[in-house]
Amino acid sequence: MTFNKLKFYKLFKIIFFTGVILTMVVFWYDRYNFWFSGESVINCPKDSNVGIIKIHGRIAISLEEPVSGENETKPNIVLSETVVKDLEQLKTNKKIKAIILDINSYGGSPTASEEIAKALKTIKKPTVALIKDSAFSAAYLTATAADKIYAGRFSEVGDIGVTMSYLDYSAKNKKEGIIYQRLSSAKFKDTGNPDKELTEEERQLLMENIEKMHKIFVEEVAQNRNLDIQKVEKLADGSTFVSQDAKENGLIDEIGGLNEVKEWLKKELNIEPKLCFIDN
Repeated sequence: MTFNKLKFYKLFKIIFFTGVILTMVVFWYDRYNFWFSGESVINCPKDSNVGIIKIHGRIAISLEEPVSGENETKPNIVLSETVVKDLEQLKTNKKIKAIILDINSYGGSPTASEEIAKALKTIKKPTVALIKDSAFSAAYLTATAADKIYAGRFSEVGDIGVTMSYLDYSAKNKKEGIIYQRLSSAKFKDTGNPDKELTEEERQLLMENIEKMHKIFVEEVAQNRNLDIQKVEKLADGSTFVSQDAKENGLIDEIGGLNEVKEWLKKELNIEPKLCFIDN
């Protein structure tokens, strides 16, 4: 091997091992920041002191969300697992003094919403739900877990209720000569199949489940918003409320946008809010 080749291989080894060492240093430095110094792995500007998580779209457990109509496009999906992870990281980041949920959603999975709400309740820092166009159903349930709720003048909130409505194709199938052959191990196994009519017994079963979930929804809103449960029951007719009506009924705290939220945080925490935006 020539002298030049030896020099090349030595130089290559130095560069290679230097790169490996630097990679390990960066990796363990990030882990140290996360576990010991309170820094999260979310890439926030150094002067950030308020985290803002965007929840724009349908709240879901997974990306496998059904679409009800043939010509409908799949909505934006916000995974509860992702939001919860973001909340946990902001929760442990010592530089972050408050958290904002930027909500614009027609709802989604109640289970997914509950996961986010539970994570939000564990946070000792001030939390704010900032509603843009809408926070309906499960999205509103998520918002109620925050310390304060803000909504714009033209925002709509509420839609407190539960639905399992679906399209019944049985009449169309009968007209086209399509016969539903029922082969089920139990009488309720194929309840809700759109290719067959719903029996009265099946309808009663589904309505019992809907009423039980509706009761849980009402109780959560009443508890989170510190409202009388009978008042929430009257409001929980599936309707939505513009901001002024929502405020009068205790469903939100203030009418305003991001600037108003920042002003509240400025007074509450005596800081100049610097935002770290997290887009889901």
